[in-house]
Amino acid sequence: MQRTSDINVVETRALPSPAALLAELPKTAGEAEFVTRARREIHRLIFTDDRRFLLIVGPCSIHDLEAGRDYAGRLAALAREVSDRVLIVMRVYFEKPRTTVGWKGLVMDPHLDGSHDIAAGLRLARTFLRDVLDLGLPTATELLDPITPQYIADLICWSAIGARTAESQTHRQMASGLSMPLGFKNGTDGSIATAINAIKAAAQPHTFLGINLDGSASAIVTRGNPDCHVVLRGGATGPNYSPAHIAQTEQLLAKAGLIKSILVDCSHDNSAKQPERQPEVMQELLQQIAAGNTSIMGAMIESNLDAGNQPFPQPKEKLRYGVSITDGCIDWPTTEKLVRDLHTALAPRFV
Repeated sequence: MQRTSDINVVETRALPSPAALLAELPKTAGEAEFVTRARREIHRLIFTDDRRFLLIVGPCSIHDLEAGRDYAGRLAALAREVSDRVLIVMRVYFEKPRTTVGWKGLVMDPHLDGSHDIAAGLRLARTFLRDVLDLGLPTATELLDPITPQYIADLICWSAIGARTAESQTHRQMASGLSMPLGFKNGTDGSIATAINAIKAAAQPHTFLGINLDGSASAIVTRGNPDCHVVLRGGATGPNYSPAHIAQTEQLLAKAGLIKSILVDCSHDNSAKQPERQPEVMQELLQQIAAGNTSIMGAMIESNLDAGNQPFPQPKEKLRYGVSITDGCIDWPTTEKLVRDLHTALAPRFV
């Protein structure tokens, strides 16, 4: 009989079930309590009159666990210092969408050698998330593959759906079943309506194909996620964090019957893909807040131990420590200054 399926499939590798991996690397009671508390605090910042500022900051992606732990230790100390006015959540990004091809993140290629040992990647992701939580830092990630959450979502405090996938029905359905606050980014074309439609869709019940904790194909039935909000990241037409853009977003949210709560991604098209300009974006947001804006509740910053990024692929032994292999980042001294300046600028809110 003529073969009609799997013509282009070279290999199918079995993975441990989510239940098996969660049993192998279980969260502690303390970690579970911390995740629950952090999600509750993030919800308050997004949806209530809590005056603290939500700052989601960290490497574009995690590729070196040693450097990631080094960064997390520094960030945890800084987070404690500013916690009265700023809630810091660390970017712990394991999956990277690519415009064409490229390294897809720690989960998909943990050894950085094209071997695509996904089982090892999932283990490393859970291990690293637990390390960050144990430092007292909430965790944030972008969820890309709809199967990944079954393996790691119990350790995530905030998540994002990116500009490339905010319009995807698959990702809106996935978001409807997630247990944490979630930000939808505007489309790569700059469309804010894309994110608003995604928020409305994710708030509704859905039934879709997925896997259960035992790894069996299942119909997943959700009640909807009410904790979704918009993330402005600029687009093909340029930045979208100016007072006019913020006002437009407020109007679109109000028209859709959604709370006027906006998080601004200071990277990507909002910084013209020049990471060193992220502090400029933050300063402009603070000027709007000082002028009375109450809808800007947070921001996102791509930051690492050292600035910029480095080409990849290249031999692992040639990679520079603490430098991104995906998008460029600001360095640690710049990050420290940005966070302390933010903390100082927010003082009038708490008088």
